[in-house]
Amino acid sequence: MSDVTSTAEAIIRFLEAVEPMKSHTRSAWTAAGKPESVAAHSWRLCMLAIAVAPNLHGVDTARLLRMCLVHDLGEAIHGDVPAPEQSPDNDRYATEQATVTELAALLSGEAGEQMIDLWKDYSDGKSPEAVVAKALDKIETIAQHNQGANPDGFDYRFNLEYGRNIPLSSALIRELRERVDRKTAELADRADRAAESSGRAGRGDR
Repeated sequence: MSDVTSTAEAIIRFLEAVEPMKSHTRSAWTAAGKPESVAAHSWRLCMLAIAVAPNLHGVDTARLLRMCLVHDLGEAIHGDVPAPEQSPDNDRYATEQATVTELAALLSGEAGEQMIDLWKDYSDGKSPEAVVAKALDKIETIAQHNQGANPDGFDYRFNLEYGRNIPLSSALIRELRERVDRKTAELADRADRAAESSGRAGRGDR
């Protein structure tokens, strides 16, 4: 078997292994009222990174985009755990690390090593690219929650504190976060008013 043949087979196996990311859903809803997939989130995060990157300094744009693509690779097998359900003792990091290692092993040599390197870099959150990717990840998530056709009782206020520990490394990223936060606060207030009005109607208040 030639090197090209074996490499092609490895790539196809990897491609098949990450396909479930198209079906694994997150806690977000699209504007059309459909559950958002992990793959869709990663795609729009990359779109956000492309739009932001020309305004950044000291950031490797190509590495940033690759990082955004693989940042949720650990969810390819077991899916996403919504932020409100995450806890330090649920072994989420170890589970995702094992998944990334397993998927990277399907690729030979440099390609697999790059996958692991990018995922670990993002998880550590220390490099310039990882700092930006983590901030944009939260901004994209919140923006989707703001835009989505969410079910009744959706907890918008959770997002006002979501990812507050992540540094915002540029004026543009800070402005983006402020804008999605303002929209979140508006939606939270609107939801509170709707719930209060519904409660009064249910009690027959006049």
